[in-house]
Amino acid sequence: MISDRLFTIREEGDSVLILDQTLLPHQVATRHLNSLADAAHAIRAMLVRGAPLIGVTAAYGVALALKDGAGNKALLQACETLAATRPTAVNLHWALARMRGRLLPLPVAQRRAAAWAEARAIAAEDAAANRQIGRHGLALIENIARRPVNLMTHCNAGWLATAAWGTALAPVYAAREAGLPVHVWVSETRPRNQGLLTAWELHEAGIPHTLIADNAAGHLLRQGAVDLVVVGADRIAANGDTANKVGTYLKALAAADSGVPFFVSAPLSTIDRGCPDGAQIPIEERDGGEVRHVGGLDRKGVHATVAIAPDATAVANPAFDVTPARFITGIVTERGVCAPGELSALFAERA
Repeated sequence: MISDRLFTIREEGDSVLILDQTLLPHQVATRHLNSLADAAHAIRAMLVRGAPLIGVTAAYGVALALKDGAGNKALLQACETLAATRPTAVNLHWALARMRGRLLPLPVAQRRAAAWAEARAIAAEDAAANRQIGRHGLALIENIARRPVNLMTHCNAGWLATAAWGTALAPVYAAREAGLPVHVWVSETRPRNQGLLTAWELHEAGIPHTLIADNAAGHLLRQGAVDLVVVGADRIAANGDTANKVGTYLKALAAADSGVPFFVSAPLSTIDRGCPDGAQIPIEERDGGEVRHVGGLDRKGVHATVAIAPDATAVANPAFDVTPARFITGIVTERGVCAPGELSALFAERA
C-alpha cells in the first residue's frame, strides 16, 4: 500500500521533514523546515500543497516559530506571516486559529511544547478524517454497476495533499482495499500540472489511471467514459459553493450536461461557515510566469524550464475557481455524504 512508501510531513527532532512536491514526479526529495521562514516558503512556493496539508504545515510552522521565544508578539507574528501565504485555502486559517486558541491562554513557558503537541494532533486528526472520507466515498463507488468504475478527478487531492489518505482519492484507496476495481482519469491541471502528482501517486499505489489534457475532460464525460467525478476543495462556503483548483468549474458544467454525478470530498475543516457563498471566497492570483513557462526533464534527464510564451505576454493566472452548489451532487466529509445545501446538519451538535 502507498502508506508504506510515502509520507508528506513528519517531525524529525526539533525540525519538520517534508516531501518537496515541486520536484515530483521526476525526483523524490525531502527538505527540512527549521524555522517560520522555512514553513512560510514551503507553503507559498508550493513545496507542500493541498488545503489540508497546508493547514498541517502552518500548524508546525507556528511550533517552529516559537523555538526562539513564545511570547504573544512572536506567536501572533508567526500566525500573521503564515496566514499571508495562500489566501484561498481555508484550512490554513482554521489551523492558525486553532493554534492561537490553544496557545494564547497558556503561560509562555508551556507554549512551545503545547505547540508541537497541537500540530501533531492536527496532523493525526486530518489523517483520521480522510480515512473516514474514504469509507463514506466507497459507498458511492460500490453503487456503480460498471466494472471497473471510471472516476475522474482534477488537480491532486490525494495522499500528497494531506497528512495521509487524501480527500478525493481516499475513496479510491478504500475501493482498492475492498477489492473493487477502479480506473482514474487524471487531468494534467495546468499551469502547475498537479495532475502529474496524482498520476505519480496512483502509480506508486498500483491503481490504473490515464493522464489526459485538461481540455479532454468534457469529451470523455460526453462519451460516457466517466461514471463519477470526485474533486477536493480549498474552501467550501456555507451554501455549498466550492473553491477548488482552477478548471474544476468546467468539469462540473460538463458533468451536469452529461448526467454524471459530481462530488466534492473534503474534511469539515475545509467548510467555512463564516463565508455565506462563493462570491465571498478570495481567489489567489499567482505569478504569470507559471503560465508562460513549463518545467520538465530535458533529453539528458536534467530538470529544465522552457518558455512557451514571450515574457511580455499578458497573463491572468487565477489559482482557483468556484463551482456553484447547484452543480454539486454531494459533499463527502468524515461525517458522511450530504447535499451542498445541508452542510449545517454536519455541525448540529456544535451549534
